[in-house]
Amino acid sequence: MRVLTVFLSAVLFTATYAASPAGAASAPAADTVNVTYQRASFHQGKAEGVAPGATLSFAHPVGTTSYTDALGTKNWEYARWTGKERPIGFAATEAVASWNADVPSGSWLQVEMRGRNSAGQTKWYVLGRWSYAEGDILRTSVPSQGDDDGYVSVDTFVAADDRPITSYQLRLTLYRTPGSHVRPKVRALGAMVSAAPDRATVPVSPGGAAWGVELNVPRRSQNVHAGHYPEWDGGGEAWCSPTSTTMVLGYWGRWPSPRDTAWVDPADPDPEVDHAARYTYDHAYEGAGNWPFNTAYAGRYGMEGFVTRLRSLTEMERLIAAGVPVVTSQSFKKEELPGAGYSTNGHLMVIIGFTATGDVIANDPASPDDAAVRHVYPRANFENVWLRGSSSRGIVYVIHPPNRPLPPTTPGLPANW
Repeated sequence: MRVLTVFLSAVLFTATYAASPAGAASAPAADTVNVTYQRASFHQGKAEGVAPGATLSFAHPVGTTSYTDALGTKNWEYARWTGKERPIGFAATEAVASWNADVPSGSWLQVEMRGRNSAGQTKWYVLGRWSYAEGDILRTSVPSQGDDDGYVSVDTFVAADDRPITSYQLRLTLYRTPGSHVRPKVRALGAMVSAAPDRATVPVSPGGAAWGVELNVPRRSQNVHAGHYPEWDGGGEAWCSPTSTTMVLGYWGRWPSPRDTAWVDPADPDPEVDHAARYTYDHAYEGAGNWPFNTAYAGRYGMEGFVTRLRSLTEMERLIAAGVPVVTSQSFKKEELPGAGYSTNGHLMVIIGFTATGDVIANDPASPDDAAVRHVYPRANFENVWLRGSSSRGIVYVIHPPNRPLPPTTPGLPANW
């Protein structure tokens, strides 16, 4: 379960927002969903000890530093890339960075962001410290970064009420053991920036592009793992995110091998889910629901994965029609989503298709067993609990192989994938 607190605490901007400074982007109208996903170009920006290209790799160290966590204090040499400042085109209230990287044992990475608002440039905020290997650092988000410009809620930068950002920069630092020849490499880095309206209800969107399409995504239940591995938050409702990520990886034929999961209790029916929970676990958040950590985990298997927002189920249908299942985040009371049979403060599931009449077909991991995972949810109800202000306002994971291009985004609107 991913408790959706950031969306309840952030005050979104409306058309009554005070006039913006000259040259600044104006705030969106109350019912406008403003969102864009921008992928970084490593050819642009400032390279310090990194070899930029289609990917970004550690070439030589430019300095050393020490880092302390529960594993102790260790020294690291580092290289760094700082992206150019990128205009957003509207006044954004949130930003989420995501990445795909090859980070071998003896290395890790840190992703930071800073924005520009009416008061000037913000400080650098850490949006994640990522490592695959265990024993180098503890994979973690960074709490307690708030100031007058905003704060970080797990993986999301939230702008202060009166200081939306109109541009931003990303900074990526690669670390490795001093004197080693380990070469961490980043294959993709991007950011979703948005200003989504705080709507109590959301109208149902038109569709048809994917009606009657159902993707053959394997079914996995989070509940068959209840009580498993308490050191990684103990399965059950806590593992909706890694369970959903696992289902999508299974669809693409890219999940852990039996050798990878040899450490899992043989009595476990789906060891690949335990594996995903272990390697997406955020030691500060104390859970496996960190959004970019899940898409970064997919990158471990050569996939491209990122976090973004969709504006409607109409957009969702573009991806489904192209054969791309989508992980969604939502919260609701039992009576608000007929067929679910439960309430949740934050939950991930996989959208795998649409019925012939446009209702949503989901692989919902909040099911008693794998056989029960497939659900059909009424289109209007699902769209409302997914997009409204008290939920995630349309957050999704998009995961696909690099050789499987995504369909065109919605014409006339900023690209959100």
